[in-house]
Amino acid sequence: MTDPISPNLLEAWNKYAGYLAFAVAGVGVLVLLGHYLKLLTTKDLKSRYDYINMHEINLMWYGFLLILIGIALFVNTLTSATTWLWFSVIIFISGMMTMIVGVVIQNVLKFYYPFFIEKRLKKLRYAPRISPDGRKMKLLSEEEEDVYLDEGMQAEEDAFSVDYDVWIDEVSGFTKIEKYNGRLHALQCPECNYQTLKVDREEVIQAATDTEEGELMKYYTCGYCGHKERKSFTIARLKEPEETTA
Repeated sequence: MTDPISPNLLEAWNKYAGYLAFAVAGVGVLVLLGHYLKLLTTKDLKSRYDYINMHEINLMWYGFLLILIGIALFVNTLTSATTWLWFSVIIFISGMMTMIVGVVIQNVLKFYYPFFIEKRLKKLRYAPRISPDGRKMKLLSEEEEDVYLDEGMQAEEDAFSVDYDVWIDEVSGFTKIEKYNGRLHALQCPECNYQTLKVDREEVIQAATDTEEGELMKYYTCGYCGHKERKSFTIARLKEPEETTA
């Protein structure tokens, strides 16, 4: 390990590792630029909502990780180590620093960034929709939207597995129904204050009937601190079938 490094070998390392560093970091930059370009070119608000919700955190993590690896490689091309021992020490230190910074970035994206995303998603979800005729549409209330949802959709909402938004152009009558996953978003944990409290399981305590409301119990677990809690929700009464006339 204390043997000297050949100057030619060190020069070759600095040269080709430098090329690799720029290539890896460049891919990371392209990942981030591609993500923001996708956001800019996605005009439909629901499509943008789904894209951010499904991909943003992962793409940002991959992009930053590649850039971080590229920087670490580039730093190692600046070495003028004369022995294998000193060269190994530099590689080890840069690798550890990369891991530490990577863990910090990962934790920020996992535990802090969701607060920022949730605000953006809420803004996108409730921003006025525009009808094909260019008019702003109205978002119907929970009571008003039932007219436009079939029985299956209403059952999904009653089970809290799916949430539907119904937008209507009050002039032309054009309607747009948007589907959202009712269990997708994490809540803010009361113990650690991170937005990492998610539904672990659901249990129907009492099924709804035509005359009585039911009860649904949701069990939550925090993905960060492990805090557990449960909340009770009311299931709406079943609608009586409409009578048909002969």
